[in-house]
Amino acid sequence: MTLDSLKHSPILSTLFKMADDIELIGACELIKDRLYFATLRSKPKSTANTHYFCTDDEFIYENFYADFGPLNLAMLYRYSCKLNKKLKSFTLTRKRIVHYTSFDQRKRANAAVLIAAYAVIYLKKTPEEAYRALISGSNASYLPFRDASFGNCTYNLTILDCLQGIRKALQHGFFDFETFDVDEYEHYERVENGDFNWIVPGKFLAFSGPHPKSKIENGYPLHAPEAYFPYFRKHNMTTVVRLNKKIYDAKRFTDAGFDHYDLFFVDGSTPNDVITRRFLHICESTDGAVAVHCKAGLGRTGTLIGCYLMKHYHFTAAETIAWIRVCRPGSIIGPQQHFLEERQAAMWMQGDMQRSQPRGVSHLISSMDDLTLRPTHTSITNSSPNDYIGENGLCMTQGDKLRALKGRRQPRSATTGALRSFHFIRFHLFEISRTFLLYSQARISRVVLFSPPPLSFLSKK
Repeated sequence: MTLDSLKHSPILSTLFKMADDIELIGACELIKDRLYFATLRSKPKSTANTHYFCTDDEFIYENFYADFGPLNLAMLYRYSCKLNKKLKSFTLTRKRIVHYTSFDQRKRANAAVLIAAYAVIYLKKTPEEAYRALISGSNASYLPFRDASFGNCTYNLTILDCLQGIRKALQHGFFDFETFDVDEYEHYERVENGDFNWIVPGKFLAFSGPHPKSKIENGYPLHAPEAYFPYFRKHNMTTVVRLNKKIYDAKRFTDAGFDHYDLFFVDGSTPNDVITRRFLHICESTDGAVAVHCKAGLGRTGTLIGCYLMKHYHFTAAETIAWIRVCRPGSIIGPQQHFLEERQAAMWMQGDMQRSQPRGVSHLISSMDDLTLRPTHTSITNSSPNDYIGENGLCMTQGDKLRALKGRRQPRSATTGALRSFHFIRFHLFEISRTFLLYSQARISRVVLFSPPPLSFLSKK
């Protein structure tokens, strides 16, 4: 028997297949005889019958403290494109495709969410069916995700919670991978490009709080209100809600035609009933989209948007936390997680009552708060001096620290679609030029006029 005939002999092919079968013992099957997920101790080699791939070092969560996932919406999209390409590949038509991961519990949990979410989105499995596949056979349990707080974890977010949150968002049309612009998502999530994410497209945008003027402070880019105007106008943003203490003048938004509300509560804390009720009323009363911010646009921002999701879309608290973190990693922190659990039943009841009322009656009842809801004047003053950070950088709060940590992240490589913005480099050059001109002004005692960079510097290239 020649070497070539030996390679293609039925006996040898059967032996190779048996070896592959042994390797896949304990693997979970997502598509029968076609797609698998496995946890392996060493890197396997693809064979004539099986194609292996791993994303552990390709899709990496950027943590704040001890948080490690779930991966964001852009990574889920890129993973889905990758897997769709493999499943449609002519060269892989007759092969079993195995997404394998390591025994690193954090990487394993993130990988499991990717393939199970794919099964929910593309294979039309229920979250429960996809999760049962993940834990089938000899598969060990998965590490639950934790929040971005500094200290002990007090709330576990499970893989099933994430799958249910993604499925609920899909059902309500919060995302559609056929039209999803991954480059835009990755551009605007960057600190230098605005640091914002849509939670509900066309309704809620969460963003990091603006500053009195655009500048670089402690290596962190700060953006003035005017920097957001072009994007806000393009996307029908009509209302801005500020949850932290006043740092910029609200008139800069109102003079530009945006409604602006102040609903302050302490960084890292939870809103009282009055703030929650007023926030919901503001969002229910506006026809356009609402941009919500605190210091970092993570904790307080995610918490109040979460209340709206529970009331109007019947999300559970866990689904709410999961979906908002997939959109904007690091959101909803510490006691805010438990607050949403405690408010879930009340939000559901309020939503059911509002939907059951005739439209006119619902407006009449909710409009009783109108006298205290004046743009730029509404302010809840649970005052705390620790929520304000002065020009000297003292009194850093949780939001300040999270924002600073995010600002220090390095741009991802071109393979993930997030390139350092040319506008950010131009911004640095502007700051250098301004410093030089001010120095010249002091030296020659005359006024030097200069133009700021275009207010649309946040626009995507």
